[in-house]
Amino acid sequence: MFGTSAVKAHRLSHGVALSDIVAQVQALFEVDGKPRPKIGETLLSAYESGYKRPGPEYLHYLCVVYRVEPDRLGYQNPCICGRAHASPPGAAPAEVPGRAPDRVAPANEAPLVGSVLLPRPDEAAWAAITEKRGFDRAPDPVTIDVGEEDIVLRRTLLQLLAGAGVTLDGQFLGAVDNLRRKMDDTLVNATVSPTMLDQWEETTLGYGQLYQATPSLRMLCDVLLDFSEVRRMMDKRQPVDLQERLCRIAAQLSGLSGLIMINLGDHRLARSFFRTARSAADETGDRKLRAWVTVREALVPMYYGDPREALHLARKAQDLAGRDPSVAAAMAPAVEARALGMLALRGRGDAAPGARRALVRGRSVFDQLSRDETGDLVFGFTDRQMTFYEGDTFTNLGDHRAGDETLSRALTLYDPTDRVDLTLVKLDRASCRLHGGEPDAALAGAKEAILDLPSEHRSDILVHRALQIGAAVRAKHGDSPALRTFYEAMAGPWVKSPTAPAPPRQVGRSDEV
Repeated sequence: MFGTSAVKAHRLSHGVALSDIVAQVQALFEVDGKPRPKIGETLLSAYESGYKRPGPEYLHYLCVVYRVEPDRLGYQNPCICGRAHASPPGAAPAEVPGRAPDRVAPANEAPLVGSVLLPRPDEAAWAAITEKRGFDRAPDPVTIDVGEEDIVLRRTLLQLLAGAGVTLDGQFLGAVDNLRRKMDDTLVNATVSPTMLDQWEETTLGYGQLYQATPSLRMLCDVLLDFSEVRRMMDKRQPVDLQERLCRIAAQLSGLSGLIMINLGDHRLARSFFRTARSAADETGDRKLRAWVTVREALVPMYYGDPREALHLARKAQDLAGRDPSVAAAMAPAVEARALGMLALRGRGDAAPGARRALVRGRSVFDQLSRDETGDLVFGFTDRQMTFYEGDTFTNLGDHRAGDETLSRALTLYDPTDRVDLTLVKLDRASCRLHGGEPDAALAGAKEAILDLPSEHRSDILVHRALQIGAAVRAKHGDSPALRTFYEAMAGPWVKSPTAPAPPRQVGRSDEV
């Protein structure tokens, strides 16, 4: 009910300290003639909070200490020893070296863990168990190399042999993937091979090609699964050159996750991912990568915050990029122009000339980029994106004719699968119609742009932008039948983060970000 794990609840219900459990696990390792385990209060706390899961060996010893089966601690897999862990009637608890011996429980009381009484197992049930299995432990049971994956696979095989229906659930697929990753570890001998890094880099670049064609939630799951595996590889010490490549991949995957969270409307998580991306990029020493992360982060306040912050991040990205042509060096002035256009829309008088100068700088750098740098929507900066940014800036500056012409050209450059940017272009064209004195046409264009999308592609950033147009129509022209029809169409479901704030419905064009 309150989010407390079973293993923590089991300990707290008997008042046992983490230090007592650590001491008894260490004592059991010594009794079994094994090296002292690397288990401490921090690791046990991670088990209890759910951040980590005990492996088969530690799970066995925890069950022995607590004198319960794994399911009582919240773990469904059976213990690798294959025996019951409840203490036999009348048995005394094991002594912990370096501590005063605990009181031995009389026959009518429960055995002790630390200094707390635990419930006595049912006598009849205990007799039935011991008649089948005996009290003695199997000789050195935890030295058998049986992982949780083996248990899941064997159980599935037995179900198949028995003719039972088997579904591919998360536990089975997780066991399959864990087994594969363990083999990767064995093959590369606890390090990362250059070949494996080549594959990861290809996978990361592939996400850039699929970013706008794949529904946001599906893309997020795929990216984060790979992000998790990269984190696992980085957790081990690697040669400097390989560690740098891993940091680059981590920065790119984290930045991509931030972009997806922008689409889902969760600007808090988006900022967190970009913060992680900055930390990873800093480890590479690559100024262009750091600039790419920074200019992509500027999109968070551009859509969900203050354009002044977007302007600051865009200029910071230009400083990081330096004078050499690069993706960030071309994109940052374009983002700066969009931010200045928004500020001009809010009445900042000096913003309009600065926005036009920034567009000229951005287009000048863009024309110097290589074909590879202009061929990717995420890790590059394409001609269609540059054109979209120019049209958006003209629209905000009030140059609706130039804005509509530029946005119309952008529509011809985008592929039908580039759903996010393509829809944003359509919404910008609807905004042009609004400022051209055609509110009904603006509402119709915005509604058509959203309804043309499959439901799984209706992300928060797109609906949020459409609702801003509706709010601007209401602020300038009041309520109308077309506006009510528009809001009814926008009431349909869309894909967003569960923690994202609800998009505002009463925001005027002057409040756009």
